Amino acid sequence: MLKLEVRAQPSRLWTYASPLLAVAITLVIGVILFSLLGKDPVRGLMVFFWEPLKSGYALGELTVKATPLLLISLGLAVCYRSNVWNIGAEGQYVMGAVAASGVALMAGPGTGREIVAYVLVAGVLGGMVWAGIAALLRDRFNANEILVTLMMVYIAVQVLYYLVYGPWKDPLGYNFPQSKNFDAVTRIPRLFDGSRVNIGVIFALLGVAGLWVFLFRTRAGFAQQVGGLAPAAARYAGFSARSALWTAMLISGATSGLAGALEVAGPVGQLTPFVPVGYGFAAIIVAYVGRLHPVGMVFSAILMSMFYIGGELAQSRLGLPKSLTGVFQGLLLFSLLACDTLVNYRFRWVKPVAGGKK
Repeated sequence: MLKLEVRAQPSRLWTYASPLLAVAITLVIGVILFSLLGKDPVRGLMVFFWEPLKSGYALGELTVKATPLLLISLGLAVCYRSNVWNIGAEGQYVMGAVAASGVALMAGPGTGREIVAYVLVAGVLGGMVWAGIAALLRDRFNANEILVTLMMVYIAVQVLYYLVYGPWKDPLGYNFPQSKNFDAVTRIPRLFDGSRVNIGVIFALLGVAGLWVFLFRTRAGFAQQVGGLAPAAARYAGFSARSALWTAMLISGATSGLAGALEVAGPVGQLTPFVPVGYGFAAIIVAYVGRLHPVGMVFSAILMSMFYIGGELAQSRLGLPKSLTGVFQGLLLFSLLACDTLVNYRFRWVKPVAGGKK
């Protein structure tokens, strides 16, 4: 019989192999799921894992989806390595989009291209302010940041709804709840003609490099991680838990807000009720599948964006509900949680002894 026993020390091999096994398990369950739905499993997997890669345009759309996921996950990685549980990146993303939209809507006939910088800065500040509220409540009143950040997502969404249904509603928009289209001068520059890929991907890759340096080559990054792994040791070394909290939350809010600004001033081009598409929650999975490592999160962001695009294609080409995207995200998360057991435990064959004793 199989027995699960504790390892003497965590397995370095399974630390990196666990996400790969989780992806494989997700694929197997996906095949079963497509079969149960009466669809060709091969066709279903191709929609999710081949269609987003088969052409230059498809790769561009994959990049557009992966950019906000990567940006948000970079900030969340700082939080989780610091033992700060920010679950409300979606709200910070929305408030970044709202703040950026407010600046973009101020553009007039004489506005220059420098407004793009102001739009992005507004998005960053919007996300930081929203995350800062949660940090303040944790710092001053010891409020649980999990509950606070999560509940603030719903507040942010209601603020968004109020604006697009009220003062920012386009009077020429045929009564649709959306702002007017942003002026061309406020739009994020694209990198290639015929593609929606914009400078956001550059910010994301710079963020990857910056986070790697911060976490592994600076004293401040070391202090953040020590505080997360061993709070008592961090206090003994003189590292401030309060500083770690504020640093983690503000960085996470900044990256989430920047992602929101890039989204509304890039592919979307206006503020709509459909800005919150779940990137903030999906980025949690991206962060953990990527092992909270900047490079690992690049690959997990690409994988998660394939789920988003695959879900849209499955809806149009296979007649499946778009919620299939969430199904695959959930399967990947639970598969990862199960496979992570192998990091600290191992299976061992045990031969039963007569009389029921081992």
